[in-house]
Amino acid sequence: MPTAQSFYDRQPWQAAYGEGVDPAFQPLPESSLAEMLRQSSHRHAEYTAFTTCLDNGLNASLDYDTTDRLSEAFMAWLLGEAGLQPGDPVALQMPNCLAFPVCAFGALKAGTPLVNMNPLYTAHEMRHQLQDSGARVLVIVDLFADKLPQALPDTRVEQVVVASVADFFPPPVRWLIQGALRWRGECPAAPADTVALRRALDAGTTRLGRFTPPTPATDDIALLQYTGGTTGRAKGAVLRHRHLLANIAQVEAVAGPALRGREDTVLTALPLYHIFAFTFNLLFFHRQGSHNVLCPSPRPVDRLRKAFARFPVTKFSGVNLLLHGLCQADWFRETPPPRLDLTIAGGTALSRRVAEDWQTTTHSRVLEGYGLTETAPVVAVNPPAGESRLGTVGLPVPGTDVRIVDDADQPVPPGERGEVVVRGPQVFDGYWHQPRESEHALRGGWFHTGDIGVMDQQGYLRIVDRKKDMIDVGGFNVFPQEVEEALLEHPAVLMAAVVGAPADGEAGGEQVVAYVVCDPAGEAPDETTLRDFLNQRLTRYKLPRRVFFRESLPTSTVGKVLRRELRAQALEDVEAGS
Repeated sequence: MPTAQSFYDRQPWQAAYGEGVDPAFQPLPESSLAEMLRQSSHRHAEYTAFTTCLDNGLNASLDYDTTDRLSEAFMAWLLGEAGLQPGDPVALQMPNCLAFPVCAFGALKAGTPLVNMNPLYTAHEMRHQLQDSGARVLVIVDLFADKLPQALPDTRVEQVVVASVADFFPPPVRWLIQGALRWRGECPAAPADTVALRRALDAGTTRLGRFTPPTPATDDIALLQYTGGTTGRAKGAVLRHRHLLANIAQVEAVAGPALRGREDTVLTALPLYHIFAFTFNLLFFHRQGSHNVLCPSPRPVDRLRKAFARFPVTKFSGVNLLLHGLCQADWFRETPPPRLDLTIAGGTALSRRVAEDWQTTTHSRVLEGYGLTETAPVVAVNPPAGESRLGTVGLPVPGTDVRIVDDADQPVPPGERGEVVVRGPQVFDGYWHQPRESEHALRGGWFHTGDIGVMDQQGYLRIVDRKKDMIDVGGFNVFPQEVEEALLEHPAVLMAAVVGAPADGEAGGEQVVAYVVCDPAGEAPDETTLRDFLNQRLTRYKLPRRVFFRESLPTSTVGKVLRRELRAQALEDVEAGS
């Protein structure tokens, strides 16, 4: 009788990729992302690489050659004016805009690990990530430069570059956009000791001929990409050039039959600071020579209307909530993109109703995939050339071993539940300065995802449960302990526990629910007061939708709050509105 081990050893998914897909992993010829970016720019020099499209329809573009020259200038500024050495981290904190690829590519070419940061982070969250990464340069969008005085103390940041979503627009339009933002009070004045991106690029350009650019090696660190962990504290996943190159090669192999190269236009609504959009939308499609339309914000979905109307979008990626919102928008249902031929969904479970609505509306399938920050990120995806199975995240990409294991790390037979463990060339080497966490996550040579899954006889993977305690808010991961720690900073709060409960509406997802025990001797805050308190410490999507006050919380014999009991209670409390 075949064993569970033999099932995984024969990798049945290789037979299901579809026609034209090589099941064997074929690495890219480039030795670094810097080399890949330069070669892509030279191959497609005169073609449009990036366009920023604002929600009012104003847009500006950079071709491949100009993007290459500007990123080379930023590389020169980092290594010259800023005095960085290869290996010194650079933090990048901005929404999708033309400045993003210019700065990101410049850092990758300089051999300075890139630290992607959510631009909506509070000063408290910024400071933690800057301290942990040791970033020496921060590039931040001007919309949030007022956070700098609170975020920078006790960090290693020596230089701050301020960019704008209007950068690289023609001067009259740039002035109009920046003036409107200032008039609406959305663009605070930057501190005096910062450098405007345009000035940094001018200074870098003058230095280009004065030194030989470094040559990043395949094993050099490309990204310190932060993710939450079982403790709720952010951890920097160390992703090297080889990890990202491998994942690009894997996606290229599976998606090859659906790619059009220069004829493709990808609309990037997901934030580029997220690992999926960074690898798939930014790096992958740049290698293909495609046109990338960058939208600074997809919320509400009406902000994407002009982009869909003005550009011949053929490729799109999104999360369940975004796809649902588009399908509910009258303008999208009436005039969907006529050339759209590939949509990839990830980040959170894709509901059957949303998938069916998307196909009915766009006449294009949506293919669900699965990945993690630690895997650069793609582990599995439904193949464009093969069978797409709704309710699954598809097949492991070429070169990737996936097993479902029990609590003893032993493989379980197909059809049985267990933890998803992964091994492959895209799997990270560990967490930044966290050897114990790294050893635990990579024990036995396999990355233990913490996700519970099932694999069928053909190798299709289904995720049946999320990571322990993680809350999915509109495709964003919220880790309870981070919210609990913020609650406990309030002087009246003695105990706090945070769980997820189903969110309102048809799009699925969860809402954050907090349970709080206050000091009976003091003046207890109300729900509004606590939310206002948290608003200064947490990004909006992490804020509890409801806060319930209790005299005690269920705990174990060692005093640990039992979240599993509170989850059941939250279902009743939210429904009752108590």
